[in-house]
Amino acid sequence: MDILFSKIYGELMEGRVKLAVVGLGYVGLPLALEFARFVDVVGVDVDEALVAKLWKGVDPNGEIGADSFEGRRISFTTNPAELKGARFIVVAVPTPVDRHNKPDLSPLLSATKSVGKYLKRGDVVVYESTVYPGCTEEECVPVLESLSGLKCGVDFKVGYSPERINPGDTEHSLQNTVKIVSGCDGETLDLVARVYELVVKAGVHRAPAMKVAEAAKIIENTQRDVNIALMNELSILFNRMGINTYDVLKAAGTKWNFLPFTPGLVGGHCIGVDPYYLVHKAAALKYHTQMVASGRFVNDSMGGYIAKQTVKRLLGARVVSGAAGAAPSGAGPGGAAAGAAAPAASRAGLRVLVMGFTYKENVSDIRNTRVADIVNELQSYNLQVDVVDPKADGAEVLDEYGIVLAPKAEGMYDAVILAVAHKEYREMRVEGLSALIADGGLFVDVRGLFREMEEKFMYWSL
Repeated sequence: MDILFSKIYGELMEGRVKLAVVGLGYVGLPLALEFARFVDVVGVDVDEALVAKLWKGVDPNGEIGADSFEGRRISFTTNPAELKGARFIVVAVPTPVDRHNKPDLSPLLSATKSVGKYLKRGDVVVYESTVYPGCTEEECVPVLESLSGLKCGVDFKVGYSPERINPGDTEHSLQNTVKIVSGCDGETLDLVARVYELVVKAGVHRAPAMKVAEAAKIIENTQRDVNIALMNELSILFNRMGINTYDVLKAAGTKWNFLPFTPGLVGGHCIGVDPYYLVHKAAALKYHTQMVASGRFVNDSMGGYIAKQTVKRLLGARVVSGAAGAAPSGAGPGGAAAGAAAPAASRAGLRVLVMGFTYKENVSDIRNTRVADIVNELQSYNLQVDVVDPKADGAEVLDEYGIVLAPKAEGMYDAVILAVAHKEYREMRVEGLSALIADGGLFVDVRGLFREMEEKFMYWSL
């Protein structure tokens, strides 16, 4: 092993050098705090307000308690020059898509530039951000080399270890989830594995190449996206057949090898985004990913579909004879709603409550939430829509989506849509939910969690 790199682990453990984490969001912060139990850590982020809160032991995302900051060997800064004192640098920044669903590498490349400016001989840089296979070597390494004047594999080393953080999940943590590790060569792989084994008690899996590790991460989320898309498409079909989707899934689930996926909204910064990176890379190789792209189309359309089905049932008694019939064909996977062209007078005064706005339950993250599609579609019918969410920040929702969160539900509603099943909503039980729905009203249970409501109200779920 090159003596230039062989000393890094010992220097970290002795406190002679620091480990740096660039990006202190859902992924970087828990990683930095866990490493800080064993080595000196500097956490770097461009968000001054975030860094100020972290110094006070406050996680703005509400995922980490104040006790997790106590006694940790960590400092927080917005100054990338602090990277000078680090020899093992982890980059954990978002990798979103743009409005055309193309990879937006600007946060990743910006962080890479900050690292490159202060990169030294003997440093190791490990990327955790989800990217398409080959991105680390094709996009990041050239930037590091250009800004540092150093050569990868000779003067500095690069590794890739994809994040597997699942926000809101208290069962599967950094410590008990196997970590995939990889490196630009064998000695880098050994070092990266050894460092991560400090904090990952479940152990590490050594991938033979960085491209393999990148591909493994992206198909984890793509597989889930495609499976949910299948359930969503079947739900649309079963709805037209007059079959209850959950009755079908319960029956099919008696087979030992039937996978327990259910229909629902797919948003956020991982599952609803990562497949587009694979689609992009495939297109560059002149290959059209029919299944992956189709799955994305189906899942991105479900918010509009849910809204249309809500309108169909809500207006059915006023506009459409036999509203319980099949949805007509039309744009999108579920077709247009019956009553979509109904005069505004027939919709006047109808109130709809949307419960939950974040991209998934029990988190505050609103990135790429498909609930926004439900709200926008409902408002396009000129319905009065109230949106409530105990987790989401109202100012962020207004700034990002132009949607005003109500402080609480007021009165009774013609329709209530349980869009995101936060713990607070699950604990309301049937009685609490019933108090919000007017006589003859509609309850839309997106995930089918309160199927007993079918006995009391008009009820619909995916």
